[in-house]
Amino acid sequence: MNGLEQVPLLISAVGAALLLVLEQLIPDVERRWQEVARHGAQNIGVGVLNGTLLALLAAPLLTGVSIWIDRTEIGLVRTFGEPWRTGIGLVLFDGWMYLWHRANHRIGLLWRFHRLHHLDAAMDVTTTFRFHPGEIALSTAARLVIMPLLGLTVQQLLFYELVMFPIILFHHSNLRLSKRVDWLLRWLIVTPTVHRVHHSWVKIETESNFGSVLTVWDRLAGTIRSLPDGTRVRFGLSEEKPPAIG
Repeated sequence: MNGLEQVPLLISAVGAALLLVLEQLIPDVERRWQEVARHGAQNIGVGVLNGTLLALLAAPLLTGVSIWIDRTEIGLVRTFGEPWRTGIGLVLFDGWMYLWHRANHRIGLLWRFHRLHHLDAAMDVTTTFRFHPGEIALSTAARLVIMPLLGLTVQQLLFYELVMFPIILFHHSNLRLSKRVDWLLRWLIVTPTVHRVHHSWVKIETESNFGSVLTVWDRLAGTIRSLPDGTRVRFGLSEEKPPAIG
């Protein structure tokens, strides 16, 4: 891969640094810099651990599967020529990410790991990195299955991540947007206002807005939810939240 697998990590680092600055200039919720620094250090520490695991373990496995896919020409999107193959494959993969996210909320084993992400009581761009290593491992295992089914190569997966990472950094950020800008963007991609609802400690709100990049999947599945203007989301998990299935 000639180091290409490191590009999404580099984009994440640069994007996170930029958003950390913007969050201080135009924050949605005002916070003391000491609190921001302490909170960010904890989340980034978890992110560094996960990034190391991905580089050492996940990347070689995904690359090996990609080589096999190229040799065998298997997968749903292989019936299309380029550039349709890549475009359709990436949209379908984003649909898979929506289903995987919903599964993390519904299946007990997956929720035990995913709940770490939702336990963050002060969401900002560093929340993007707050995932349990167990969830990273299970997500990688799931990708090893979905890649051959769709016929995606690791290069196409990297292209998806080049698009996905800036968007998930953006929609986890503590950034204030004008109502009009947010309204226009949310018709296509997940915005901070949309994703904050998903991080609410109110169960019916947590069980909505599962999209990673595109909001179309939530619209099709009827899981899109908005809050009245001016409503502040309380982040974290309620102790009264019932356990997931499984």
